Amino acid sequence: MWQTYLRPTSLTETLDLLAQYGTQARIVAGGTDVLVELQRGVKPTTTLIDVTALPNLKYIRYDQGSLSLGGLTTHDDIIRSAVCQQYAFSLVQACQEVGAPQIRTRATIAGNLVTASPANDTISPLLAQHAEIVLISVRGERIIPLRDFYQGVRRTLLQPDELLREVRLPAMSAQQRGLFLKLGLRRAQAIAVINASFLLTFNGEEVCEASITLGCLAPTVIHACGLEAYLQGKRLDPAVCQQAGQLVQDEVQPIDDIRASATYRRKTLTALITTGLQRLANGEGSGQTTTLLSQPAAAEPNQTNVSVPHPFADVIETTINGTPYRLEHAQQKTLLNALREDAGLTGSKEGCGEGECGACTVWLDGQVVMSCLVPAPQAHHAHVTTIEGLACRVPSSGYGSQLHPLQQAFIDRGAVQCGFCIPGMLMAGAKLLEEDPHPDMEQAQIALSGNICRCTGYRKILDAILSIGDEERNIDSASPTALSVK
Repeated sequence: MWQTYLRPTSLTETLDLLAQYGTQARIVAGGTDVLVELQRGVKPTTTLIDVTALPNLKYIRYDQGSLSLGGLTTHDDIIRSAVCQQYAFSLVQACQEVGAPQIRTRATIAGNLVTASPANDTISPLLAQHAEIVLISVRGERIIPLRDFYQGVRRTLLQPDELLREVRLPAMSAQQRGLFLKLGLRRAQAIAVINASFLLTFNGEEVCEASITLGCLAPTVIHACGLEAYLQGKRLDPAVCQQAGQLVQDEVQPIDDIRASATYRRKTLTALITTGLQRLANGEGSGQTTTLLSQPAAAEPNQTNVSVPHPFADVIETTINGTPYRLEHAQQKTLLNALREDAGLTGSKEGCGEGECGACTVWLDGQVVMSCLVPAPQAHHAHVTTIEGLACRVPSSGYGSQLHPLQQAFIDRGAVQCGFCIPGMLMAGAKLLEEDPHPDMEQAQIALSGNICRCTGYRKILDAILSIGDEERNIDSASPTALSVK
């Protein structure tokens, strides 16, 4: 998919490379968009510039009423950030809706913004919260309000030699409530049919300012300007919420596409706006008072294994399942292909090649990732664990001498059917159990939300996960209520 892979270790080096290559190269970080596009032949390139070795771009800072998000901040970083939960609540909600744990650990907020699809979930809340972005090049810095950044579908003001260094947004105040709502064709791994973000400022019970943005209705995410004006000075009683839902139809002309018709989007928008305002009227949407959905621990990195950035010169030196490897002909491959073809570890499977099925799930420096979306050079001086090495994660066990408890539970509970998806299921489930030995059903479902079983064997898979380390749970596998997949 590419011929040259460059991995600068300083911002100065990165900007020099961007100035040198311009349109002849693409930036890659998480890779969750770039690698999918390259595999589809969209925006092909011969050169990738990997910016993941720039640790100074990965941060979340709060200072004097403002939030700053570094260009390498991931969706999972935002979900786990206490200051984001308090001061950018709708953004946290949107990040929870992106992909699955294996995607959220790697996908960056900057990548989501730069891809510039009107369906991208984080654009809407950031636009509603009046964010701005900082672009940097050898020519200097530019600060652009996010509302001015988008020029059309997947078109922005970003120049070929520029890097999105930072996202800045005013912190929510105690008088504000925020909310993000999304309709997809399923609960996880779904591109939005329509989404909406609300940021309302209250004076007592009255709305004194409203910022409402809508995604998937137009070539870019848009403000519902008429609705924002209508809500000023009003109390969110049931009549106002219903009227607002009807009024918003007059200011949109929804698109038709493969996910929904314009007519369906218009009718859905009415319900979405009415529901959102009713929830805000009931006090929801304050980061200080609202409890987020529980997050599985399966995305959190093992800090003892996180690799230090090293220069890369075409040969990948990595540790896989505790064994050093030197991969000399893998720099043009995905991690999945390098594992299978160069390391000879064929347990990880390719089901889709686009991060949709989870069959290729492995651990990279302790994080669950879709290895089909990871450039192999990102494993340079990193630690990789595959299904072949899962048994050696058992304390006091030699390599392969004892099954991981989850592997044994899959056998005991009959969770294996054709077996193709099972390596990915085990890797996702084992990481959850490593960090939370007693997960509940919701945590297990979220942890496996990026893994597809085409044999429809989810009930016994969830049964196996929940049975580990908690015999008192005593799940009845015949109970449809206990084991139904949401």
